[in-house]
Amino acid sequence: MLRLRTRIKNLVLHRLREKVLFQPSWREKACRQEFFYNAFKALAFNCIDGDYAEFGCSGGMTFALAYHESRRHQHKAKLWAFDSFQGLPASRDERDQGWKEGMMATSLDTFHGLCASNGIPKEAYEVVPGFYEHSLTTFSPDDEPRNIALAYVDCDLYSSTKTVLQFLEPRLKHGMIVAFDDYFCWSPSQIAGERRAMLELLAHHSRWALVPFFPFGWHGNSFVVEDRRILG
Repeated sequence: MLRLRTRIKNLVLHRLREKVLFQPSWREKACRQEFFYNAFKALAFNCIDGDYAEFGCSGGMTFALAYHESRRHQHKAKLWAFDSFQGLPASRDERDQGWKEGMMATSLDTFHGLCASNGIPKEAYEVVPGFYEHSLTTFSPDDEPRNIALAYVDCDLYSSTKTVLQFLEPRLKHGMIVAFDDYFCWSPSQIAGERRAMLELLAHHSRWALVPFFPFGWHGNSFVVEDRRILG
């Protein structure tokens, strides 16, 4: 009887573990958390200071993970949230297949509420609302955030990613990390939009190299920025 109870208990525990581990939301959160753990560990160990900038903040999950992992490793990054807070913009670019206008909408009030419920104090982060073609293009290279340690690009669209990278280009520095949440989201006729935008940036830039750092989930990839001048 005792063996039967033990077998039933083990079976129940196995089923519960399966349910938790194989739910997409749990798996995706775990993959992202592992990325942020490694990223802030590396940044802290290598003395790379600066802020955290997130482009595409739907649901607030990655923003919360970045905050808690930065603090776990005593990295004093200020957090920046760049998002329309109205969902994805309309796009006529064929390279943006699969993403629809209005997807991933999280209102500004909801985002602040998510930050509060996830234990992120208001003084720890700054919000920049608006579609990137309007909000990011108003920044000059001297505007904050000037010093970025980790940029997390999760804006899905090729067109939006291109605008984000134009914003980041004068802010690139040796040792920072740039992550692309949708790096492996391609289609039958196109390469992934975020990857295409990254390759176009590198094609006309002789100073910076992006060295693969840490892939996460089936969709994301990250890179360490290296200054080619250091290589001589």
